[in-house]
Amino acid sequence: MFVDHIRIFAKAGDGGNGCSSFRREKFVPKGGPDGGDGGAGGDIVLVVDPHTDNLRSFFYQHQYHAEKGAAGMGQKKTGRSGNHLVLKVPPGTVIYRTEAPEPKRKPSAEEDEFFEDEVDEASLDADFDPGEVDEEDILDGNDPAAGEVVADLTTPGQRFLLCRGGVGGKGNWRFRTDTNQSPIEFTEGTKGDEGWYYLELRRIADIGLVGFPNAGKSTLLGALSNASPKVASYPFTTLTPMVGVVEFSGFMRTTVADIPGLIEGAHRNIGLGHDFLRHISRCSIFLFVVDTAGVDNRDPVSDIQILRQELKLYDERLTERPWLIVANKMDLPESAEKLEALQTRFPKQEIIPISADTGLGLDVLKKRLCELSGKKPG
Repeated sequence: MFVDHIRIFAKAGDGGNGCSSFRREKFVPKGGPDGGDGGAGGDIVLVVDPHTDNLRSFFYQHQYHAEKGAAGMGQKKTGRSGNHLVLKVPPGTVIYRTEAPEPKRKPSAEEDEFFEDEVDEASLDADFDPGEVDEEDILDGNDPAAGEVVADLTTPGQRFLLCRGGVGGKGNWRFRTDTNQSPIEFTEGTKGDEGWYYLELRRIADIGLVGFPNAGKSTLLGALSNASPKVASYPFTTLTPMVGVVEFSGFMRTTVADIPGLIEGAHRNIGLGHDFLRHISRCSIFLFVVDTAGVDNRDPVSDIQILRQELKLYDERLTERPWLIVANKMDLPESAEKLEALQTRFPKQEIIPISADTGLGLDVLKKRLCELSGKKPG
C-alpha cells in the first residue's frame, strides 16, 4: 500500500511535577526541604530517512504520544526525563498544521426512530468512543493549502522538532529563602506541545514525466532506468509515483519520476488530480510525453496545451521550468503526420521523437537529459 498523505495527532510528554519533601533522618529530625525537580517530557522528533519511501507506517497508527517526565523525589532527586519519540519520514515530506477531524457520533433520537425498522440494535457499537474518527478523515484531512506549513523536509538525516516536551516542575528545596526555611511550595510540570498535523509526501526527482494516461510514460521510464513500473494497454496503469535512476557515462546519474496520468481538470482534483500534482511540483525539468500516433484517438497538440494549462492553473511557477516534448510511439505509421503538426504548432520548442517500446530515439533522449540535468557525460 502506498500512502502519500495522512493526518496524525502528536503530543509531547508532560513535564513531571516537582516534589515537596523534607529531610528526615536519624539525628536530623528537622532537616530542610529536599524535594527534587520533575523530569522533562519527551519530545516528538521527525527524521528524514532515505530508506523510507512513503507514509504507510502512519496509516496503522495515527496518534503518537511521547513519554511523560517522572515526578521529583526527596533527597533532591530529579525525576527521570521522558524518552523522545523519533518518527521516520521519507525525503520530500511537507508538514502542515491542521484541524482535528470531526469525531463520530451516535444517531440522534430522531434518527434512531427513523431507522428503527431497518437497523438491528444489536449491531450498534455499545462501546462507542466519541473521540473516534473515521479512517477516511485521517487519510483525507483538511485541505492542506488552508493550513500552516511548519516544515519541508528534503535532506536525508534532517531532523525537525514537531512537539516540544513539557518542562519539569520545581521542587520545594528551590523555594527556600533566608526568611522561609521550610517552604512547602512546589510547581507542577508544564504540558507538552500537541496538535494535529497533515503530512504530505512530494516525491523528489530531477525530471518528471508529464502526460495523459496510456501515453507510454511507464514504458519510457522502464526503458531509461532500472525501474520496473507496471505496464499495460489501459489508462491509469500507474496509480502511485515511480522513481527510476538513469545512469550516464562517467558514473553520472539523474532521477526520473513517472507520475500517475494527468487529465483535464486535475487542478480541481478531478481524476487522480492532486495525487499527481503534489509530486510533479518537486521536479525541476518536465518531459511532456504524448501519444503521437493517437492510439486512443487523442490529438498530441491538444494534449500538450491541456497539460500546460493544468500545470499553470495548479501553480503558475511550474510553467517557468525547462520542458521539452517527447513524441512517443513513433514506430507506428500514423505518427508521422501528427509529429509534423506538433512541430508546426510548437516551432520553438524542442521535440524528440522516440519509441519507448522499440528503443527508437532513446539514445538521443538520454543524452539530452544528461545535458538538461547538468550532468555532463564522461
